[in-house]
Amino acid sequence: MKKWMKTSMVGLFAVSAIISGCSKTTNEQSDASATSSAKAATTDSAKQATGKKVTLTLYSTATDKATQDVYKKIGSAYTKDHTNVSFEFQFPGQDYENILKMKMAANDLPDLFDTHGWAQIRYGKYVADLGKEPWVSSISDSMKPVITDKAGKVYALPLNAAKDGLTYNKDVLDKYKIEVPKTIDELIAAGEKIKKESKGEVDPFFFSATDAGSMAQFFDYYATSLLISPKDNQADALLNGSFDWSKWTPLVSKFKEMYDKRLMSTDVLTVRESDRPRLFAEGKIAFVHTAPGFVGDALKINPNVKAGIMPVPAIVEGDQPTFSGGERFTLAAWKDGKNLDAAKDVINFFANPDNLKALSEASGTPAAINGIKPDLGAYTEYYDKYKDIRVFPYFDRVYLPSGMWDVLQSASSELIGGKLTPDGFSQKMKKEVERLKAQQK
Repeated sequence: MKKWMKTSMVGLFAVSAIISGCSKTTNEQSDASATSSAKAATTDSAKQATGKKVTLTLYSTATDKATQDVYKKIGSAYTKDHTNVSFEFQFPGQDYENILKMKMAANDLPDLFDTHGWAQIRYGKYVADLGKEPWVSSISDSMKPVITDKAGKVYALPLNAAKDGLTYNKDVLDKYKIEVPKTIDELIAAGEKIKKESKGEVDPFFFSATDAGSMAQFFDYYATSLLISPKDNQADALLNGSFDWSKWTPLVSKFKEMYDKRLMSTDVLTVRESDRPRLFAEGKIAFVHTAPGFVGDALKINPNVKAGIMPVPAIVEGDQPTFSGGERFTLAAWKDGKNLDAAKDVINFFANPDNLKALSEASGTPAAINGIKPDLGAYTEYYDKYKDIRVFPYFDRVYLPSGMWDVLQSASSELIGGKLTPDGFSQKMKKEVERLKAQQK
């Protein structure tokens, strides 16, 4: 119980070390790499309150309040020593991607923003090179190729790392004696058991047609399971443009099977992502296709709810479960911003070990900087349990052109709304991939 209360409140209290000063590290983080990062927080001490007034815009994809609160508390800690600086925090949620696209088109980006998996491919020409900042040498080996190019340009500070699969309600699985599924067929069977034995009181899978991500996330996860992780895979065909899109149809059929069996949220066409913490806290949903960032908000409603983390189940016979990984939250600086020096200084402040630790803990995700050892509470046992599970980059970030996330979500809605068949979904994917690739040449 104490362990779970610790996790639930980490978004509120894990930043206590931030307020007390950011030029020192904790004992846990006393190795050389963490010390190097800690020095980043004092690079602008000479300016402090004497500089001109600066308002920095900071945009993030963080949707859970616990993580948003940590961003704001780090900002408040920064402004205590830099009273000339203020922040305008923006957390647009499902509108984030479209807002940033419009800002790119107008060449008017925020001073600081989250590259959400697209640091190089989408935002590369808009972001400043952070290669000379003091925390760069401490970037983890797994994250380094994601945010660094061959010429050595560093595109963003990784605030944490994605190692994403499904989050499940452990209370629900325990109640109905469900073992953690290893294949998608086992997952669907578990859903049927929960639906039947709960007499419809529990929706096995949370999906929302009204938000930009939850259904698209399903296809992004399982596309890796179907097409990339098996020994006989379609990686080369997807990259060279020869992929036969009829091979996408089995994945669509699985999704439709879950819908037809009424295993999704009862009100999937109207339920919102903001409803998810409450439903999880009340034991009304069992599996969520996302990382556990939302659980902090659920714990505020029900401090006793227990969440587990599992890898994405395999689809192809003989294959094993996987995680999707890469960027989670990042901070990049707009290279043409009038406040670029201040933006870089803020990034260095965020790179302080105490700050990165707090962000990892609030979001329930591992750190991406060496020497940062977040206390992930109950999640630690799961990351330890699945430490040898393969981690693949998010499917869309490697194999689909920019813009396909919206297609995945809209086509999913059309499928469950009866406007598309599984074959029609696959044909739409083929058409949209070709269209977007042609636009981006």
